[in-house]
Amino acid sequence: MTLNVGDKLPDANLLRMGADGPEAVSLASLLDGRNVVLFALPGAYTGTCTTAHVPSYIRTKAALNDAGVDDVICVSVNDPFVMGAWSDSTGAGDAGVLFLADSQAEFTKAVGMDFTAPPVGLVDRSQRYSAYVVDGEVKILHAEENPGVCETSAGEAMLDAIKG
Repeated sequence: MTLNVGDKLPDANLLRMGADGPEAVSLASLLDGRNVVLFALPGAYTGTCTTAHVPSYIRTKAALNDAGVDDVICVSVNDPFVMGAWSDSTGAGDAGVLFLADSQAEFTKAVGMDFTAPPVGLVDRSQRYSAYVVDGEVKILHAEENPGVCETSAGEAMLDAIKG
């Protein structure tokens, strides 16, 4: 399966950093009855992810909330320790963006959005995309053709699509 508009996202146990260390989070519990923007990217601390993708959602978080979005969630195939440190170092956590680790790429593979690029050390990583998800159903999907580019999956593009 490759993720498409109209798909219901599968539940997945993702990880986040809590006060006492890693905590499992059911994705379904974050999506049920809510309007959520979920964006996924190849990896924490990687170039485009750090300099373009995450900052675009920090910049647009308040406007997305004003447009009816309850939460903005970043998912990456990394461990929760790295995701927690990356959230802190980018200021995304302070901006209200939730960082979740798909440590074993189970969610990423379940939605068919995985890729592998051994020459740059990326194995079983997520393609770069963003989705507007209403009560677990994908209403808008913006997937990049190239993982090194952040245009259609950026916060501004998602905000424009939601405001429509």
